[in-house]
Amino acid sequence: MSMVRLTRTAMGQAMTTSIDRDHAALYRLMTWLSPSYPIGGYSYSHGIEWAVEAGTINDAATAQGWISSLMEYGGGYGDAVLLSVAYDAAAAGDRDALIDVAELAGALPPSAELALETTAQGDAFMKITCAAWRCSGLDMLRNEWDGPVALPVALGAAAAGHAIAKTATLTCYLHAFAANLMSAALRTIPLGQTDGQRIMAALEPIIHASARRAQGETLCSFGTASLRADIASMTHETQQTRLFRS
Repeated sequence: MSMVRLTRTAMGQAMTTSIDRDHAALYRLMTWLSPSYPIGGYSYSHGIEWAVEAGTINDAATAQGWISSLMEYGGGYGDAVLLSVAYDAAAAGDRDALIDVAELAGALPPSAELALETTAQGDAFMKITCAAWRCSGLDMLRNEWDGPVALPVALGAAAAGHAIAKTATLTCYLHAFAANLMSAALRTIPLGQTDGQRIMAALEPIIHASARRAQGETLCSFGTASLRADIASMTHETQQTRLFRS
């Protein structure tokens, strides 16, 4: 076989391996972040239910503004930073860094309901994913941290353990976060399905920008500023009629 044919064969095998790896990564992200993944994401509104009750969110424009703020400045962006740091710690096998981010993620939620939202989903994600998609990142997190696990930390460790690209993981996580909030808005305002998809289309550049920005942050440098959403979550705890757990 000629050198040219050998080179082409090697290149073809490398391309096939790369494509297979990309397909595997996409399949796993789609599975883990699907609404059907049994972690109960549909039961949380992140304070949107109260905001609708109070009249702060009452149409597509106000729903889009609320969710956009969370993606840029609030819980969505904060989760992206935690995910990024957890990913790096798990990829590097850095036990201390992984414990630090797991501990901080459990302490950051400003209300009992937001703490429940992230840790109930995170613990469920750990249990299910360790059983079906076990990897070194999840084993390390489970062995080194015995407290509740926030969802973005669990996902970051899983993605690192499966060698899934961090940018793709962040983008998919933020998309799933926004889609869940959009679904809560659809059910409570209510909005039409077309309005919901217009919101998701408008959020695309914001989500991409937040995913990129989160990768440059550290646990000491980032912060969030979504006081209205934090208050909404606190007030939701005593709301008389509720569809959602947060």
